[in-house]
Amino acid sequence: MLTLYDCATAPSPRRARIFLAEKGLAHATVPVDLRSREQLGEAYRQINPEATVPALRTEDGQVWTDNAAIAAYLEARYPHPPLLGVTPAEKAEVASWNGRAEFEGLMAIAEAFRNSTPAMAQRALPGVVDYPQIPALAERGLARIDHFFDQLNARLAGRAFIATERFSVADITAVVAVDFARIVKRQPGEAHPHLLRWRAALAQRPSMAL
Repeated sequence: MLTLYDCATAPSPRRARIFLAEKGLAHATVPVDLRSREQLGEAYRQINPEATVPALRTEDGQVWTDNAAIAAYLEARYPHPPLLGVTPAEKAEVASWNGRAEFEGLMAIAEAFRNSTPAMAQRALPGVVDYPQIPALAERGLARIDHFFDQLNARLAGRAFIATERFSVADITAVVAVDFARIVKRQPGEAHPHLLRWRAALAQRPSMAL
């Protein structure tokens, strides 16, 4: 059986949980307590030396330690329903928008959160190296989040999904970003009607409760 090394409160493993749910794949879950820094302990670093979540152990013992690898593996191994696009053009469109949601959405939130929260004073980046905070990056992150919401709203005008005509990993990454932005007190509002409609529609999918 697939095994997901998970943390219920973190955005990155939520992306993997949604992907697995949309594929209809049963899996075992091993919780990793980020608050107690369990990810930095020797036991977990034997699984993922980079000390990040998620990590996915496959049925044959391979371990993939980032969302890009997890999605690529699961899509190739379990191609239906397709979440990375079908045609070459679709695959490119999904990859483009997924990258934008990750870089302009999730990374902006991480900048704002990890560079301003006292508990992250020496943990401004995930992983094994302790990096100090840079307050200016927190300010820039908030501005980037606002711009990201504007971009998504414009993209979703007249569209049900962010990339192509079907639900894809781009929607997964974007919805996780939109939801996680609350941690830095940012959320879509009246200026984002298309984004709010899209989020309300996605709420009907069982995977969104994960």
